[in-house]
Amino acid sequence: MTPQRAQLLARMGLAPLWRLREAPDDNAADPAVEPEGAPDPADSPGDVVASGAIAAVPSAAAVPPAVALDAAVAPVPDAEDDGAWERLEREIRDCTACPLHRQRRQAVPGIGDRRPRWLVVGEGPGAEEDRRGEPFVGPAGQLLDAMLAAVGLSRQQGAFIANSVKCRPPGNRTPETEEIASCFPFLRRQVRLLAPRLIVAVGRPAAQALLNQPVRIADARGKTFEFEGIPVIVTYHPAYLLRNPHDKGKAWEDLCRARAMSRAAGQ
Repeated sequence: MTPQRAQLLARMGLAPLWRLREAPDDNAADPAVEPEGAPDPADSPGDVVASGAIAAVPSAAAVPPAVALDAAVAPVPDAEDDGAWERLEREIRDCTACPLHRQRRQAVPGIGDRRPRWLVVGEGPGAEEDRRGEPFVGPAGQLLDAMLAAVGLSRQQGAFIANSVKCRPPGNRTPETEEIASCFPFLRRQVRLLAPRLIVAVGRPAAQALLNQPVRIADARGKTFEFEGIPVIVTYHPAYLLRNPHDKGKAWEDLCRARAMSRAAGQ
């Protein structure tokens, strides 16, 4: 095992070696929903159908992000796309459509590769995200980065990270239905501009925003959903995994199946 692989496994809580199991029975209670900024050990902030078991977590060094999922070279965004992104981010930062804007320091549009293989959608910004203007920057973000790196992706290449709401809910509470609905047009425009191969919804609010239906994580795992023709998978939020490390193996199963789906979509 390489040092890089050992480090990724350790960060994900799966060291020294983890092998994909058969899909477990998911009749357990639904985990509590937590935004990225919900208090956790360091004051920071839950499907897939595809075949193929992955024996172990690949190291970021062994699988270069640019070719991890396929050999295709991502196209370079044109000027029209750049203009559309600038307009969208300006509208997000200036938005006053719901009460969340009253207490924010700044809106958090999202960050990442604008020609991604995966779009990862979370719940909403936490305190640190509100300060820095970037999603998933606390311990939950560090875990998410390790999960992406384990399948050869990163914020810089292959993945874009966004939230169902772009402003921090007071006290890091769960966004209300009306707040998610107000912000949804922004998320939909992001999906259309990004045209990802796959959408990964982490946590119940993100899944419900995309699927427009009640979602129970334990029931949604192992299933394939769809948003405007793009496959959607549902898995646990990294903040939940920090509090419930025994479910990290399930999240890794989801990532392995998502990677298989993404590879199949690229053929």
